[in-house]
Parts: sequence; C-alpha cells; structure tokens
Amino acid sequence: MKFSREYTLKEIAAIINTNYVGDADFPVLGMNEIHVVEKGDIVFVDHPKYYDKALNSAATIVLINKEVDCPKGKALLISDDPFRDFNKLTKHFKPFSASNSSISNTATIGENTIIQPNSFVGNNVSIGKNCLIHANVTIYDDCIIGDNVTIHAGTILGGDAFYYKNRPDGFDKLISGGRVVIKDHVDIGASCTIDRGVTGDTTIGHGSKLDNQIQIGHDTVIGKKCLIASHTGIAGCVVVEDEVTLWGQVGVISGITIGKGAVVYAQSGVATSLESGKTYFGSPAVEARAKMKELATIKNMPSILKKLENNSE
Repeated sequence: MKFSREYTLKEIAAIINTNYVGDADFPVLGMNEIHVVEKGDIVFVDHPKYYDKALNSAATIVLINKEVDCPKGKALLISDDPFRDFNKLTKHFKPFSASNSSISNTATIGENTIIQPNSFVGNNVSIGKNCLIHANVTIYDDCIIGDNVTIHAGTILGGDAFYYKNRPDGFDKLISGGRVVIKDHVDIGASCTIDRGVTGDTTIGHGSKLDNQIQIGHDTVIGKKCLIASHTGIAGCVVVEDEVTLWGQVGVISGITIGKGAVVYAQSGVATSLESGKTYFGSPAVEARAKMKELATIKNMPSILKKLENNSE
C-alpha cells in the first residue's frame, strides 16, 4: 500500500503514538508485508525469530516491539504491539467506506461491459471494456478488472485475508487494505472467492482461466495463461508462474512458488515449491512418474510377500 503523499517518521509515530529511532523527517512512502516491501515502506515484526529478516528486508522503516540497533539508512518505530499498530495504520490510510448503491458512483465501468442484475460493485472499482459480469457477483472496494474479462454468478472478489494472531482472549484479525487485480482476457467461473491482499495485490494474470468453486488466498499471484480446475484451494502469498495447470481439488500451502509450466494432477497437496516444466501428483505432491511407480509397487505388495513366503518354505 502506497500513501497518497510522503509522510515523515514523526508523523507516522504520532498516528500510532509510538517512539521512534531515526531522523524525524525520515521519509515514509507506504506499508507492506515482508514479501513485497520496497524502499520507503513500513514492515512490522513482533517475534525475535523474524527480527533479522525484517531489519534486513527492503523496507526502510521497521515497526518492532524491541529497541534494537537500527541498520544504516533505516528507521524504527518502537511499539509494545506492532500487530495492533499495523492495523491502526491500515485503518487510518484505508478506512472502510460504506456503499449506498449496488454499483458505486465512484466505480469506473468500461465501454460495452455488461453487469447482470443483483451484482455489487464497490467503491473505486475499475472494470475495463467488453467484460461480462454475471448475476450475484460481488466486487469489493478497490478491485481492478481489465478488458475482456468474464466473471460467472456468485463469485466474490476482494474478501478479507484469512490472517489472524492468536491472543489469550481469542483471534485478532489483521485488517486487509489491499486489492484484487484481474488482468485482461481472464475467465472466472461460478462461486469462486479471491481474497484481497493485506496491503498489496492478489493478482490473476493475463489470459488465465479459473473453473468453478476455487479459493485464492491473499497476496497470491497467478501468472499468465494458467488453468485452474474446480475445488482447488490456494493459500496466501503463493506465486503460480505462467502456464501452470492445477487440476481439480488441488490444495496449495502458503508462501511457495509453483514453477512455469508445471502440471499438478487432481487431489494433490502441494506442500513445497515445485520446479518448472514438471508433472506432479500425490500428497505431498512429488513428480508424477515416481508417484505412479510407488503406487504400483504398493499394489503389488501382496503378491511380492506371497512369493517371499513360498520361497522361505
């Protein structure tokens, strides 16, 4: 998330009522999660295990719960609860704005685009040319949809990230202030759910095709010309490179990469990053040929054991 103007470290500290380490006029341009931070961004960290990763990231402002040595060229915001204060910043810079119509007057709709009855288009949504939005589609605030996109009935774009911190009194939600971005020539089936980024974008690349009943988590990036079959679930912060095929009921864990041109057979569970150009199957998914040999061996185990018994007599 980039701010509308450059802020100073002192201004940001005042918003969340924290102390800071660094020049009061140190420039702050935005806020993001660790995997997408850039120079000028705030990143938060609240566990010693991740201090080094945050301090050495591209972010130049670190919201942290301990006063540590500040790396050269960076600044610190010292908070007793960085998770809480990151949420405060999201609320400040991206507050919820209620809608009073089914298609917001701040939405931009391109030429020849059709929106069927009972669909909802939120604030600051942009929809390109020659799109077809079927009935009962829900498009939350700030979503960006390109040209020649088809979205079938019941699909929801821009729901909140499934991201919680376990507190003694229950789960505390990390507030979502990001977007969903759908590139040109994408088809999205019925009853799909694509969550917005926490501070960045969840992106579906040019020409990709999604079947019905697919879940895509926050900040995930789907590449160009991907095929994703029904009942597939992809967790947050996944990178699916170009021309990947995921067949039905594939499950993908968070924070991994599926390489270009990979194919994952139905009902597989992807628990680690996968190399480009290979075919995978199983749970956890491995190369399909190796998995098929393994299954064939298991199938033949009774006859193998019987032969061993006969030879021992």
